[in-house]
Amino acid sequence: MSDIPTPSEDKASRTSLGDLLGEVTRDLSTLMRQEIELAKAELSQSAKQAGKGAGLLGGAGYAALMAVLFLSIALWWGLGHLIDNGWSAVVVAVIWGIIALILYLVGKREMKSVQGAPRTVESIKQVPEAIKRNEENR
Repeated sequence: MSDIPTPSEDKASRTSLGDLLGEVTRDLSTLMRQEIELAKAELSQSAKQAGKGAGLLGGAGYAALMAVLFLSIALWWGLGHLIDNGWSAVVVAVIWGIIALILYLVGKREMKSVQGAPRTVESIKQVPEAIKRNEENR
C-alpha cells in the first residue's frame, strides 16, 4: 500500500477534533432542516390533493343528493298509489334510515384505519438511532 493519505485522512490530520465535531453538528442540523422541509412539502402536496378531491366529492355528493331526493319523492308517490301517502312516506323514511345506519357503521370502521404522518417523519426518527449506532461503532 502507498503512504499517500486520502483526502479525508489529510483533512482529519489538519483539522482539530472540535472543528470536526462542529462540522458534524452543522451537517446534522442541515440534514434535520432538509428532512423537515421535505415533510412540509409532502404535507402541503397531500393537503392540496385532498382539497381538490374533497371539492369534487362535495359536488358529486350534492348531485347524488338531488337524484336521491327526487327518486325518493317518486318512490313515495308510487307507493302512495298502493297504500296511503302517509304510510308510503314512512316506508321510504325507514329505508333511508337503514341505509344511513349501514353507511355510518362502514364509515366508522374506515376511520379507524386512517394512517398518520408521511414517510419523512419515519426517516427523521431514524436519524438519532443512526447517530447512536455510529458512535457505538467507533
